[in-house]
Amino acid sequence: MQYKLEQFERLLNIMDELRAKCPWDKEQTLESLRHLTIEETYELSEAILKDDKTELKKELGDLLLHIVFYAKIADEQNAFNIADVIDSLCEKLIYRHPHVFGQTNAQTAQKVAENWEALKLKEKGRKMKRVLEGVPNSLPAMVKAHRVQDKVRGVGFDWEEREQVWDKIKEEFAEFEYEVKAGKQREMEKEFGDLLFSMVNAARLYGIDPEAALERTNMKFIKRFNYLEEQTLLKGQSLHDMSLAQMDVIWEEAKKLDV
Repeated sequence: MQYKLEQFERLLNIMDELRAKCPWDKEQTLESLRHLTIEETYELSEAILKDDKTELKKELGDLLLHIVFYAKIADEQNAFNIADVIDSLCEKLIYRHPHVFGQTNAQTAQKVAENWEALKLKEKGRKMKRVLEGVPNSLPAMVKAHRVQDKVRGVGFDWEEREQVWDKIKEEFAEFEYEVKAGKQREMEKEFGDLLFSMVNAARLYGIDPEAALERTNMKFIKRFNYLEEQTLLKGQSLHDMSLAQMDVIWEEAKKLDV
């Protein structure tokens, strides 16, 4: 444990030096760091999806730096410091895990999640009084859909059997198909949104992260399309001059090579 404390203290000392002596670091504010933090979070997510442990270590460090940076700025403003952040987190973890630190019984992960959401609503001093008030408006739509569904599940608003979701998906697909045939663009968008929401629900029920699943497909598509483009250029051809059938031959080759 001692080496962990020493390394963290070293990081805090470096942050103090940067804030005092580096022109760029001295100029940063909570607002200026915000978009950089979002970028770092997505880079961390990419490292996780790639299962790149070297990159994961690097990105975790970058994100930790941001946490320390925010706390340093807040300390300068006499708002709070890194110790307050850690103490607050520890207290929250203890409070929300009564099955570990108290007498509550919770034998499954689902029961733990339900208790977590219930305790959040009971915490003293919290302004949040409604189940969904804690979902950030700025979340990407798919992530938000998954979070919304997960939170309402915590208070019992969910399918009794997960297989029931497929009837809902079929219903939403039929409604979308109807609007496609009717050619009503606005209604098509509405029904397509309902269909996507139902698909996200299915992913949640079957333990799939829809954002990660879609990103893996994005990465796979990009990799295969890059192979298609590279092979085309090696043959002295241009994609613009090729037919879809010709491109599909190389695409199938990429699939067989598991590119």
